[in-house]
Amino acid sequence: MLEIELADRKVVSYLIKRFGIHAKHKLGQNFLVRPDVVRAIAEASEIGEGSRVLEIGPGIGTLTQALARTGAEVTAVEIDQSLGRILSHTLELYKNIHIIYDDVLKLDLNKLMGDKEWHVAANLPYYITTPILLHLVQSDLPISTFVFMMQKEVAERIMASPGTKAYGALTLAVQFYCTSEVVMDVPPSSFIPRPAVNSTVLKLVKRDKPAVEVKDTRLFFRMVKMAFGQRRKVFTNAMKAGGISAEQGKEILAACGIDGKRRGETFSMEEFASLADAWYDLIHKDKE
Repeated sequence: MLEIELADRKVVSYLIKRFGIHAKHKLGQNFLVRPDVVRAIAEASEIGEGSRVLEIGPGIGTLTQALARTGAEVTAVEIDQSLGRILSHTLELYKNIHIIYDDVLKLDLNKLMGDKEWHVAANLPYYITTPILLHLVQSDLPISTFVFMMQKEVAERIMASPGTKAYGALTLAVQFYCTSEVVMDVPPSSFIPRPAVNSTVLKLVKRDKPAVEVKDTRLFFRMVKMAFGQRRKVFTNAMKAGGISAEQGKEILAACGIDGKRRGETFSMEEFASLADAWYDLIHKDKE
C-alpha cells in the first residue's frame, strides 16, 4: 500500500464511501479534512523520535497519521469499535501506532502510558471535551503538553480573563495547572460532516507547579465553585449559599481585604487563593 494523505478531503470522502462510514452524532464524529491542521497539531505537540503520545478519538486516522510521521510512539484510544476495519486499513503502514478500543475515561492511563513524560493530542468530541480535559489536566499523570481541537467557545472560556462573560470555573481549573495558547482557529468547512460551530486548536503546557500557591487545593476549588455556582450573586451571598456563615464570611473577606459586594466572577486567581487560605486559617483556628 502506498502512503496517502489521509486528511485530504477527496481521500476522506472516498474512505467514508468505501467503508460505509456514517458519522455518529452522539459520539461527536466530524472527520478533519485539512492536512495543514493535522500537521500543526503534531508540531505543537512537541513530539518526535523517542516521544510517547496519547491520541483520543482517532476516527479514521487523519491526525494519527500526522502524529506517527513524527516518529513518536502513538497510542490511540477509540471508543467506536466499528472504526476498527477502516483504521486497520488506513494506518497499516505505521508500526509505531497502537490502537485501543475503549473509553479513555475508564482506562488506567498510568498503566497504559507508563510513568515517564508523555504528550496528549486530540480532535476531541465536543460533547465530552470538558470531562476529558479536566480528567487529564487535574491528574498526577506525567503529561507535559496537551494539544486539543475543541469548540471555539470552550477555548475562549479556558483563555478568559476575570470579569468577562467567558470567565468561569473551567478557566481557573485549567489555568491553575497549565499555561495556554491558541494554535489556530478552524472553520466548520474543515470537517466532514460540517459541525455547527467553529473550532480552535489549543495548546496547554503543564506547569512545574500550580499558578498560585495555596494551603489546600480542595478549599481553593470549593471557593471557586461557590463563586460560579451563584455567579450573579454578590460574593457574600455566594459564600452563604456554599455553607459559610455570615460571620465566617465577614472574617474571611476582612483577612483578604476583599469587598464581599463584588461578584466572584471578578476575582483573579490570586484573590481566590487568598480567600481559600483565609478560609483554611479560619477552619484550623476553630480547631485549636
